[in-house]
Amino acid sequence: MSEVMKERKEKLFAKAKNGYDVISEQDKAAMEAYCRLYRDFLDSGKTERECALRTMQLAEERGFVPYRRGMELKAGDKVYTVNRGKSVMLAVIGKKSLSEGAHIVAAHIDAPRLDMKPTPLYEDSELAYFKTHYYGGIRKYQWVTIPLELRGVVALRDGTVVHVALGEGDEPKFVINDLLPHLGAEQSKKPLGEAIPGESLNILLGSEPVGESGESERVKLHVLEKLHEKYGIIEDDFASAELEAVPAAMSTDIGLDASMIGAYGHDDRVCGYAGLQAIFDIDVPEHTAVCMLADKEEIGSMGVTGMQSAAFDTFIHDLCDSQNVLLRECYENSFCLSADVTAAYDPNFAEVYEKRNSARINYGIGLCKYTGARGKSGASDAGAETVAFVRRVLDDAGVIWQIAELGKVDAGGGGTVAQYMANRNIATLDAGVPVLSMHAPFETVSKLDCYMTYLGCKAIYEA
Repeated sequence: MSEVMKERKEKLFAKAKNGYDVISEQDKAAMEAYCRLYRDFLDSGKTERECALRTMQLAEERGFVPYRRGMELKAGDKVYTVNRGKSVMLAVIGKKSLSEGAHIVAAHIDAPRLDMKPTPLYEDSELAYFKTHYYGGIRKYQWVTIPLELRGVVALRDGTVVHVALGEGDEPKFVINDLLPHLGAEQSKKPLGEAIPGESLNILLGSEPVGESGESERVKLHVLEKLHEKYGIIEDDFASAELEAVPAAMSTDIGLDASMIGAYGHDDRVCGYAGLQAIFDIDVPEHTAVCMLADKEEIGSMGVTGMQSAAFDTFIHDLCDSQNVLLRECYENSFCLSADVTAAYDPNFAEVYEKRNSARINYGIGLCKYTGARGKSGASDAGAETVAFVRRVLDDAGVIWQIAELGKVDAGGGGTVAQYMANRNIATLDAGVPVLSMHAPFETVSKLDCYMTYLGCKAIYEA
């Protein structure tokens, strides 16, 4: 190639590079340190409630205080509020008035799982089970024959809230059975999505009976006695319980080079933690920095703790009131990075990806101008100016980034909280970590992409 041609291509062509060809040894050390903290966060929060509690603990260790309506706030003040134990909003007050807008990172801390039904416990053929109702977009066949934990809360009739954690550490685990291949000929003929019906996702709880032979439901009674002994629970209390079955696996490094992290719940705690750690690590920003960790994204962001709730508006409205600023004025001048994961290109399933427009492992934080399905249905389609703003901020901060779609146009689609921020008249762009095996009980991400997402969130706060 001639030097002239080389110079012309260098000037005009896109310059996407594997991040490992760009970062320094110092960057690598910082990346490893960050990822250790992230793994600790993952392992301490396998439900949205546990994530919210851990967030509150970390925030208070770093000088954040609970927000009280009417409190006086000045630049540099750090406040947070927890919405019903399931979502968290944090803010660092900026130098500029909120009339000039806030810089927001919004992620979610719920993840696909199995919820217990309101009347879950039953016995059949002297085996005790819990009935489940799956939460979010799962592939049901992935949840059978893996070790599970049961976590959540039970609200007793007198209002006492009991925190439940069964299957931790060396404790006995739980499992959903599958059909043996010797008898599975008919099952194997079914489409993948139908081979395991939702109503067969029943969790095996026990098999040891109590009482006299010939009496009924002796195994169920034994399970209830165990639960009552440990938590004071009776069967009627399941009506006011939130119990979740989650994978029992802890996070771990993946690969001979330990360049990736495998865990349950990367979607979307990998972005939630990036936004959280980034707001911890900024000084006094020009614009007020806000970190929103929402619940219920996996089922459409509805409900009192979801992104469509008025809880976020109330929090920002209260901050605006402290400066005599109109909420609508703040919103129209704000920017939100909708920090949610994207699909990483997987050569094993190349047929559903459009390679030119797919996120790649180790190529940095993935920007998504739009999500949605097929004809961008359900998407927040960011304007060109918004994308240019984020490009500039990331480039100026030395953040490695890429831009991508979820997959082929007609292959399916997905959504984030971006549309609900945009509906508030807040300029919004999706961005996040590319994930392999998204929504599986065990997902994989690149350490480099995790770290670049953290740096990207920090750059947005400080822009």
